[in-house]
Amino acid sequence: MLQGSILQELRDAHQPGNPDGKRPLNFGVYFKNTLVALCHALEDAILMHDYQPLMITAFQRGKWYLQEADRYGEIAERAPQVVILAAADTGFADHPTSQRANVALVSLEEDDPVAQEWHLIILSPTYTAMVLCQELSEDDYGASGCPTHDLERKFYGLWTFEPNLVLETAKLAIAHIAAYNPQLAAKLTDHHQEIAAQIQRLDTPYSAPTVADLGEIVSRVVAYLENGPQGLESDRSSNSLAASPSPLSNNLISNELQAFLRIAQLIDQTDLSNPMAAAEVATLAESLGQLLDLPAWQLHRLRLSGLLHRIAFLQDAATPLHPSARPSSPTAVPLSCPLIPGVQVLRTMQRLKAIATILTHQTERWDGQGTPAGLAGDEIPLESRILGLVACFQQRLAAHRSRLQATPDLPLTPAATPAAAYAAALAECQAEQGDRWDPKLVEALSLLVNGLQQGLSLSVTPPKIAAGLWLLDSHSDEDLINWGASSEHRSLSTASGNSGTYES
Repeated sequence: MLQGSILQELRDAHQPGNPDGKRPLNFGVYFKNTLVALCHALEDAILMHDYQPLMITAFQRGKWYLQEADRYGEIAERAPQVVILAAADTGFADHPTSQRANVALVSLEEDDPVAQEWHLIILSPTYTAMVLCQELSEDDYGASGCPTHDLERKFYGLWTFEPNLVLETAKLAIAHIAAYNPQLAAKLTDHHQEIAAQIQRLDTPYSAPTVADLGEIVSRVVAYLENGPQGLESDRSSNSLAASPSPLSNNLISNELQAFLRIAQLIDQTDLSNPMAAAEVATLAESLGQLLDLPAWQLHRLRLSGLLHRIAFLQDAATPLHPSARPSSPTAVPLSCPLIPGVQVLRTMQRLKAIATILTHQTERWDGQGTPAGLAGDEIPLESRILGLVACFQQRLAAHRSRLQATPDLPLTPAATPAAAYAAALAECQAEQGDRWDPKLVEALSLLVNGLQQGLSLSVTPPKIAAGLWLLDSHSDEDLINWGASSEHRSLSTASGNSGTYES
């Protein structure tokens, strides 16, 4: 990582043990192909809505900016300020977009490390997004050598919707701009401070993310990554990438999944009372699945479902999801189930078909009085039953934990969580077995809790979002539900094997 680059400064500020307590960042490698699609998707949100953002970009060289200059002219009509950093090339300052009063060019010196970086920083009170990457050096490519095709060039970095991280990075970018144009930097600082003050207010979308805030943007990200924006040379449908697990295809799929994991991360961060919910639910669900002797592919699905489970509760701003709402008929079938806004967002990625089904039915009840389909007993998918139970247990555990200790986000271990909190949360779930929960799953949860109380330690860590492709497997895009109790019984018996851990 180049010394003095914006990416390096951000990484150093988040090193483990830093005095500000900032969490370490997870970086990944991205093909240029991926970044073009990703940036276009994030930029399109500006063209579709009146976000009025401050936008700072780094294009490496002016020639790359010129390829996007017409598009940036449209963006400048909706953004009060656009700043473009690049090493100047012929025509860099001559394009009509560059002549706009609200478009500022910063001509980087050839030896400036930012001239090797690709940045997109979008900052507004109601929408933040960022791509922050640095191109790999010739040495980084190793024996394979530099790619011959431009769209296969690789970059190291990250992307995110997280407001505080975007604010922090924008501040670093403005400081870098100050060395070239102090007056512009002063203007940007005032704009940055104004936006930061508005983001910190509790009535911004980031205090309660909704489908309207994030669903449309993420759906567009997935669509661009799957199909490529108009004119993108490496559309997977035209070069058969979808048919072969090439590194480029995997890179695109990984970023589709990252889009959803980043939403889940943002939801957790806005819940100050339970900021580790996704990681803890994923760990508990996977551990319960291990007790039931489920196969590895089902454990993968449980873990990913746990990480994403809160997305199902994203509300549509116009029609809020009410968990207490009953379906019109207790014999409802999938096609007549009420649509759940958050799950509909997940369905934009075909490879999450099974995960979307699991999340849809996590609010069903064992007695058939749940939502959205009023399924009962073994009609409810096994993973949905497990997820619903552990998510409720974790939420109750977090509530008891916050009352019993001052720091509610410590690792899920007996030393950090008093046994009384485990006992209280479990007792509440046990009181609902047979009504809300599958009795045998509650028994299995009791075994897990007993182990935790006696010293079993579960490793609860947020996922490395940039390396989450392993969470998908060949079963992630299949139809999940067997809608008859006998079919579900056979499925469960097969999954459980002959261990006797779980008898259906």
